[in-house]
Amino acid sequence: MTSHTRIKIPAGFWAGLRQLGIAAHDVVRKAQLPLTIVTEPVVTAAQYFAIWQAYSDLIDDTAKGIIKLTTAFDTAHYPPPVLATYHARDYRDALKRMARYKQLCPPESLRMTEEGEHCTIELKWLDSGQSGPPMLVGITLAFLLELGRRGTGQPLTARLVEFSHPMGDVEALEAYFGCRIRIGTNCNRLTLFRGDLDRPFVSYNEELLEILTPALDQSLDEQQRSLSITEMVKWIMKGSLTGGRPDIQTVASELGMSERTLQRRLTDEGTSFKHLLTQVRHEQALKYLADPSLDIKEVAFMIGYEDQNSFYRAFRLWEGDTPSNWRTEHSGTHPGKLTLS
Repeated sequence: MTSHTRIKIPAGFWAGLRQLGIAAHDVVRKAQLPLTIVTEPVVTAAQYFAIWQAYSDLIDDTAKGIIKLTTAFDTAHYPPPVLATYHARDYRDALKRMARYKQLCPPESLRMTEEGEHCTIELKWLDSGQSGPPMLVGITLAFLLELGRRGTGQPLTARLVEFSHPMGDVEALEAYFGCRIRIGTNCNRLTLFRGDLDRPFVSYNEELLEILTPALDQSLDEQQRSLSITEMVKWIMKGSLTGGRPDIQTVASELGMSERTLQRRLTDEGTSFKHLLTQVRHEQALKYLADPSLDIKEVAFMIGYEDQNSFYRAFRLWEGDTPSNWRTEHSGTHPGKLTLS
């Protein structure tokens, strides 16, 4: 869950680029990375983002690049976690598997919510202080709809798509998604029609799932066991802070355990839910304040304070100063080099 996380780029990514007439080496050179990445495609989060930004720069228009690569990616090149979604029983099963197995493919994560007539899937980053390039955001959300179209064999459309950054030709994206696109929101989110989730997949393959599912679940369990409960709780908190306060019941549910078990596990690691929440808010406040494009009211909201005065009081306890004074004093500091007092 850290900046040292290793990410494997699927071979299908390079194959998709070739179909668009873009050489893998051109992307790697543009990203200013070693050419060996093409044959040994395990990279850091920073390198992963650089590759996506390089593709974006080479394709020129973000929207065009999203649509071209999403539709060009051959199902034969899907990695195992994606194969398990493509061969799911129905669209709901596919999306749930995607959200679950995305944990094997950092640095992004997906949060799926069904309510009323709609289903929303929000993209989050494991390190919420470092957002991926717009191209990666767009590809991730577009692929979720593409998955439904290919799996059901139906021309499904979304209800709404929201992006936090400019995405190029919005009209082209609206034509692809079949709905309105909102730009400049505080989240990256795809909203689907809930009724579509019940559509069966024509690509359903029970025998293949019986092979893939246990292996993927075992890999996920091993990955989660390698992380401390403290690390996992902090990761979930970072993705849930904006505009609210994550509660222990919700976090425990996401971890697949009871509230009492979570409390006991945290106690065993010498900490508590309340302490971790304070720690995460403090860490995120320093990261966000180091970004001059964010005003202090936004920072307060992004770390879960609806009342700006409450944020000021908390920050004085953490740093012995006001957020504005702290920002002025640290304006020349690179956010990646900040340390907690």
